[in-house]
Amino acid sequence: MMSMYAPVLILFLAALGFALAPLLLARLWALWVSPPKPNAIKNAIYECGLESRGDAWVQFRSGYYLYAIIFLVFDVEAVFLLPFAVAFTGLGAGACLAMLVFVLLLAEGLAWAWAKGVLTWA
Repeated sequence: MMSMYAPVLILFLAALGFALAPLLLARLWALWVSPPKPNAIKNAIYECGLESRGDAWVQFRSGYYLYAIIFLVFDVEAVFLLPFAVAFTGLGAGACLAMLVFVLLLAEGLAWAWAKGVLTWA
């Protein structure tokens, strides 16, 4: 009975080894290469050669996040529409119907965002 699960156990151990080996190697490399005594200058934030001033944490308006999410949705739409447009002449009616449903769902999302006032910058 145990011999039945031996291949599964071997694969599990191999997967665990593949996951833990890079972490162990990275830790050993960091211990060997990194400076042993970091100080305030070594841990300082470096931005294009300029001295940093103030706090690095800045609170952004939520409108930026909403615009970013809407941009990503329509960016993904372009990724799906480009192969469809390239292969349009060789596709059947089912593929055209599926793409029409996809575009209509995105248009519905845009109409919803517009109706909710998400796209209005105040």
